[in-house]
Amino acid sequence: MSLEHPYLFVLLLVPFIIFAYLVLTNKEGIERVFSYKVLEKIKVGSKGLSNKERNVILFLAGFFMIVAIAHPYINKGRVKVNLSGINAVLALDISGSMRTKDIYPNRFDFAKIKIKELLKELPEEEIMLITFAKDVFLVSPFTQDKEMLKNIIDGIGKEYLQKSTSFETLGKALRKILQKKDPKIAVIISDGGESNEDLKKFEKIIKKEGIILYAILVGTKKGGVVLDAKGNAVLKNSKVINSKLNLKLGEIAKKSGGDYIIANYGNKDIKKLVNELHSKFTDLVSKKSISVHKKIELFYYPLILAFILFFSALISIPEFKKEAK
Repeated sequence: MSLEHPYLFVLLLVPFIIFAYLVLTNKEGIERVFSYKVLEKIKVGSKGLSNKERNVILFLAGFFMIVAIAHPYINKGRVKVNLSGINAVLALDISGSMRTKDIYPNRFDFAKIKIKELLKELPEEEIMLITFAKDVFLVSPFTQDKEMLKNIIDGIGKEYLQKSTSFETLGKALRKILQKKDPKIAVIISDGGESNEDLKKFEKIIKKEGIILYAILVGTKKGGVVLDAKGNAVLKNSKVINSKLNLKLGEIAKKSGGDYIIANYGNKDIKKLVNELHSKFTDLVSKKSISVHKKIELFYYPLILAFILFFSALISIPEFKKEAK
């Protein structure tokens, strides 16, 4: 048996022993006047534990509590665990153009629906969720808890949408996040932005870092009017801004070794993308494994014993006398 926190055991045990010794060796007021034999003779009756006996039991409970805090366990050595999924960064576009209503109910809410469909098809994968526009925001670190991610996505409202998009900033963030990952996979849900110059800078980063990109494009080639937070048309030089789906992001995904889809109603598009992803990385993932410590936890045994001793010291069991016939 080993202790996970032996320093806590020593740190807590030394003052505990000193305190217990002082309490147990300290005589009560009445014991200072009468000897033990005299007390036994004048005692009316014993209705339970004496104070000293209670103290002993309470200190035993405290000792086992310290043992539990030190976290005892049995070390079974290291074992290899095969990884059953891949790691991927999921990036949601929160730029103002995502308010466009060329797809029902709008690009942003439709993108959230597609994300939840995607998570359903990736039950074993570890996903990090980020949002991006002019800046990049971490929403959730890598996790396999898809239900939690779905709840988080539901909580991202249109009030968080920003005016402009910077794919270059997204590329720099992905470079930092995925620098120690193999393979480096990113899935982007976006309308592709408006600036091809920005996308060229993004493509350069993706290519240099070896990031494999999958894109879920939201919107239509015909496009629609960009709306502000109040639902009014956004103007530029007194002209209404029209946002169209930019397929350039899909081309970048193809060049990176990934793929893209134009999101539509139903889940066949998402299943197609996931099949492409799995077919590319299944062999690579099946070869991956990690080494972890295997141990049997024992802390709950002293913890349970401590509670039993503690309550037994506090509870008096009454004596029942038989009635005279």
